[in-house]
Amino acid sequence: MTAVAEIASVTLSPSTTSNNNLAGLDARVFDSHFNRLPFMLRHNLARHELFSLPRLIELAQALPAERVEYNSGKIPVNQDPALTPRNGLSVAETIRRIEECQSWLVLKNVEHDPTYRALLDACLDEIQPYTEKLAPRMYRREAYIFVSSPGSVTPFHIDNEYNFLLQIRGEKEVSQFDRADRSVISEIDLEKFYTGGHRNLSYRDEYQTKAKVFTLKPGDGLHFPVAAPHWVKNGNAVSISFSITFRNPQSERREMVYCVNAKLRQHGVNPTPVGVSPWRDNLKFNALRVWRKFAKPQD
Repeated sequence: MTAVAEIASVTLSPSTTSNNNLAGLDARVFDSHFNRLPFMLRHNLARHELFSLPRLIELAQALPAERVEYNSGKIPVNQDPALTPRNGLSVAETIRRIEECQSWLVLKNVEHDPTYRALLDACLDEIQPYTEKLAPRMYRREAYIFVSSPGSVTPFHIDNEYNFLLQIRGEKEVSQFDRADRSVISEIDLEKFYTGGHRNLSYRDEYQTKAKVFTLKPGDGLHFPVAAPHWVKNGNAVSISFSITFRNPQSERREMVYCVNAKLRQHGVNPTPVGVSPWRDNLKFNALRVWRKFAKPQD
């Protein structure tokens, strides 16, 4: 049995915390699963006014265009990002007609709005006591809101943050894969991603037997380890999800080592995979850090 398969019954006890936004935070589960395996938690945001459609339209219209991404939701799991079809609507019309327009939309970096920033900070402040000894020095707190039509698909992809996805409205089915399974995601995939490649990955139907599948309903939350491959299928109603993320020196260091490995591979070297040799990783990290320092233009 794979490590991912072993977590089938792991959810957090609802009695271990009494905060206002999140519930079921258990230090034992964080210690055994955080940034290694997915696990579920609970939250109390399902009726929060910040996630009403009128408020989301207001937010979408206030955000810079580059922080709003939307397209048709009728796409395959293996969607080529260069060929993703548009839906022909404005962002406001997409949200207003989300029940019928067969679309997928994400509002990025919503923490630039002070009210959403306050909510993000409140949630992550509750999580940080459990993550600090495991992933010290939380920073780059960011939040994303996903709004999608019934039956919409989010293609197979990875992300580069520590992530907790909180389901606000509707249901969605998340298929998440072991980030250490190199039959699903290769070192080359990761090198391409960390050097500016698209988040979408190539998907094969046979991968699905290795997935851990979670059905998220309002009030549910799910942890995604950094760069854990996953894809999402909405249920039969409009879905709204709130993704709260952060980074830290460990995640930034990992990204830099993958950048070095990509450069080595370009020069014909088959690099040692990240995590196999800590001293090699440290050498690569420090070499890139020094290079970046001296490569900066001098005033």
